[in-house]
Amino acid sequence: MANTRVAVVRAEGYRSSGLRDAVGRALDMIGGLERFVSRGAEVFVKVNLLPPPSPPERAIITHPAFTEAVLSLLREITPHITVGDDVHDPRSFEVSGYRETCARLGVELLNLREKGFTEVEVDGAVLDKVYIARALLEVDVIVNLPKLKTHSLTLFTGAVKNFYGVVPAGLRTRFHGDHPRPAEFCQLLVDIFSVARPALTIMDAVVGMEGAGPANGAPREIGLIVAGEDAVAVDAVAQSIVGLEPLRVWTTRHAHDRGLGTGDPAEIEVVGEEMASVRVENFRLPPAAGEALGRLPRILTRWATRHLQARPVVVLERCVGCGACVRACPTGAAAIDGGRARIDRRSCIRCMCCHEACRYGAIELRTDSVARLIRSLEAALQRRKR
Repeated sequence: MANTRVAVVRAEGYRSSGLRDAVGRALDMIGGLERFVSRGAEVFVKVNLLPPPSPPERAIITHPAFTEAVLSLLREITPHITVGDDVHDPRSFEVSGYRETCARLGVELLNLREKGFTEVEVDGAVLDKVYIARALLEVDVIVNLPKLKTHSLTLFTGAVKNFYGVVPAGLRTRFHGDHPRPAEFCQLLVDIFSVARPALTIMDAVVGMEGAGPANGAPREIGLIVAGEDAVAVDAVAQSIVGLEPLRVWTTRHAHDRGLGTGDPAEIEVVGEEMASVRVENFRLPPAAGEALGRLPRILTRWATRHLQARPVVVLERCVGCGACVRACPTGAAAIDGGRARIDRRSCIRCMCCHEACRYGAIELRTDSVARLIRSLEAALQRRKR
């Protein structure tokens, strides 16, 4: 029997005058906004503003028009609203359009590092304590506005992973170095989520990202809003829409197993659109291990991991020598040599931080011939099942 409800509503685009109404319909289907936000409450709205600065049309960030639709509804209930994320470069707010949007609406826009971070205890699988943005700890309600995207390390980034942005940037870099294996890193993500859980999640799936996300994939029109009280269930529904099995996505699996939400589609009541009518065909996943590992016999998993996980490779003709990859790399594997980036294979831990940081498409993720063979065999098996 379903024990959590997730709304799926169509949205025609960011320029549509009906976007606010679509968000409102989604919220009404799960009990209405005032079920989650009381009048006069202090609200923090966590958006995804992945550094470095990115314009909204690249589908890297939560679109400001989507956030504006949510904010316009929130302002009818409370004036005490802060929008924010932790960004390296303050220009992110200008390039993304958030500075103009929040100023026009009279809503505070905050770089989380401006208020600092507080150490909190974690009953986690990896962490026993972590620094969390103080802004989240000082409010009554957290509203989560993730973007539907692929992720080249964790396969999918959405509601749960959006809270990785509430820890300091330096700590995020260190965590990548200390916990390079995807399954363990995703346990860490769930640890952070467990102490920063939102009251409400509304996912921007109007235009998502497929391929080599979260920063270098391709925009993919999906035309949906996915909303719910349970962030894990929102991720699970979104993953099902793009063709993933939710319990094979590590963040969803770990959060589900730890009782932090519902990741099993059989336990989720989807309201609004029928799932069969909104599924995205041929959604491209990143060239990483993904769910293929879950289909292999356990004895082969360790061997397959080495081959299935992609490796970052510099495309020299695209590299401008900006050094973003060097600043992002937690192990020093990335360097600038002769005005172009290079990555030392021996010290690279395949955390994909360099790929995520590059805005010039100069770092590609490539797998070897064994990985391509495994994936082709898996695709053949899936076709036979159909």
